Amino acid sequence: MYEERLYRNRIKGENLVSYEVIVKETDLYVRTDTDLSKAIENSVIKYRYQLENYIKGDEAFLKSLSPVGVSPLAPKIVREMADAARAANVGPMAAVAGAMSEYVGRDIDALSNNIIIENGGDIYIKTDVERKISIFAGKSVLSHKVGILIKPDAAPLGICTSSGTVGHSLSYGKADAVCVLSKSTLIADTAATSTGNIVKSADDIKRGLDYAMNIKGVAGALIIVGDKLGAYGDIELIRVR
Repeated sequence: MYEERLYRNRIKGENLVSYEVIVKETDLYVRTDTDLSKAIENSVIKYRYQLENYIKGDEAFLKSLSPVGVSPLAPKIVREMADAARAANVGPMAAVAGAMSEYVGRDIDALSNNIIIENGGDIYIKTDVERKISIFAGKSVLSHKVGILIKPDAAPLGICTSSGTVGHSLSYGKADAVCVLSKSTLIADTAATSTGNIVKSADDIKRGLDYAMNIKGVAGALIIVGDKLGAYGDIELIRVR
């Protein structure tokens, strides 16, 4: 069932071309210097084919909620998803949105100086100017009131958000938003999921931040629960008007 993603209207990228690329369940919102929709569609099809074919012979990769081993002959995207899942102690499919964003971004790297690929709240970004990313936190009073400043020298970068109160993704926690930054979008994705699972209330914000920052590859993290917010690491917060 289609769900309108109104938060996409808050992703800023002046002077960039904006468009969506949808292939089956993969629904990307993209901003680049020029329209690269056909190249991106081909990239999505390629990686979906690799994942779907691998899963046919390894059902545990699809269904497990904890790390699993994979064949050394598996496609690179499969192996990297398994590695990111192991780092954050979650199932490999917790990395799928971040993996698709980053792998597609890598494929079009030479075609655009600016790349913003959003996939279900998980963002891969490459930029030659400062960008502001607004944080969507559902019904929290802080939703779209707080953002993250991304500088060109920090990119390419993965910015991934998990929520226990927004959307249909599996989470055992109650955070309105757990946002993680990493040079690996796959790590950012799995770390956001794993951290989100342990945040049951505002009292868990500090514990969640400590947990996130102990995951190898995590650069910074932000957690929002109701009207409470905590952040730690290499993350620059801004007020969003």
